[in-house]
Amino acid sequence: MTQTTPAPLVAVGGPGAELYSGDVATIVRVLADCVVQAGARRVLLVPPDHTRLHSRAGEITTALLGVLDFEVERADVMPALGTHRPLGPAEAKLMFGDAIPAERLLEHRWRYDVRTIGELPAEEVDGVLGRPLGLSLPVTVNHAIVDGRYDLVVSIGQVVPHEVAGYGGYTKHLQIGLGGGEAIQRSHFIGAVHGIERTMGSLDAPVRRLLDTGFDRILERRCAVLFVLTVVESEPEGPVLRGVYAGVGGTEGSGGAAFRAAAALSGEVNVETVPEPFETCVAYLDPDEYHSTWLGNKAIYRTRCAMADGGELYVLAPGVTRFGEDEVVDRLIRRHGYRGTDAALAAMEQDPELAANLAAVAHLIHGSTEGRFDVVYCPGPGLTRQDVEGVGFRYLPYEQARARFGLDGRDGVPFIRDPGMGLWRSA
Repeated sequence: MTQTTPAPLVAVGGPGAELYSGDVATIVRVLADCVVQAGARRVLLVPPDHTRLHSRAGEITTALLGVLDFEVERADVMPALGTHRPLGPAEAKLMFGDAIPAERLLEHRWRYDVRTIGELPAEEVDGVLGRPLGLSLPVTVNHAIVDGRYDLVVSIGQVVPHEVAGYGGYTKHLQIGLGGGEAIQRSHFIGAVHGIERTMGSLDAPVRRLLDTGFDRILERRCAVLFVLTVVESEPEGPVLRGVYAGVGGTEGSGGAAFRAAAALSGEVNVETVPEPFETCVAYLDPDEYHSTWLGNKAIYRTRCAMADGGELYVLAPGVTRFGEDEVVDRLIRRHGYRGTDAALAAMEQDPELAANLAAVAHLIHGSTEGRFDVVYCPGPGLTRQDVEGVGFRYLPYEQARARFGLDGRDGVPFIRDPGMGLWRSA
């Protein structure tokens, strides 16, 4: 007998769809019914943080919490921070309005609040990667989702091309967003070894396959999950919600079906093929979302496949005031800079602190252009010329860059309003 994969529990939208708040309210009612029908009485909602401000996950989370507060015994919210800083009052307001104050948010502390519940052996990782690396991949997650505290986890995230997992969201949202240090470090390094340009926009990227396997084999046994996945397209008038998909469980369940449907839509609306490589390109980083190059270098990641050899990428970054999201990574980036794969791997051999932070090694590799094109960072007052040039970028003050390019592009120069929302490639 042929076994079929269940369809998504929710599948709303498509390439030309425009979903508004009324549509979201209807979807939230369906999701709440799914929670109640599952018999869940203690529920943890896991949205992204403010670095996915335009995901519409904040709106879905607040609306769903508003319903569940009256229908279950306990409903908590823990943003999937990964290695990012926790949300303060300003960030919480941006993401959730006045509905969920920062003090109600549970903080994921990736260095401390985690438990390892299994591991994918090094031999299996090597087989998926296609080369010997010798690193196992632990399945390490916040203890709150595996200690029996909650009957159900509702993972609310955006599916978009991603530099480590091919596409973000789904199992990555929990295993990285609520992951522990070694899992985050090793997964990012595995992705960097595979190659960023081979990874982005691939449904079969090694890290994606490993995360899905880890969930199917290990995490799903310990944690019931309803996945809610959004797909948002950046348009000149602003972000447009194109689709919402939801399902339960791993790759053979409705959760896997929901992810595949969301990724297919993301491939249509978030990936743009340009007819000719960009000789000059401008990418703008919203100061409400991007405060570090750790996050802001999405401007480099997502445009690199469209940049011409010898081209110039100007990164308008008025809110970027640091390199790393924490002091350790900030120090490592300042010490070693974005100087290419060979330089990053050589530095790892010489610097034990860098070797102990494989995600930082991966970031240094991803943030380098390997000398193929120039990056001109244009920060506000938070970073100086010496800071920027010290890590290997060229420098131009933000106000000068804004006067030259405006905030919508001039003289036919391609202008990317939010590089984190897509992926650009040349034909």
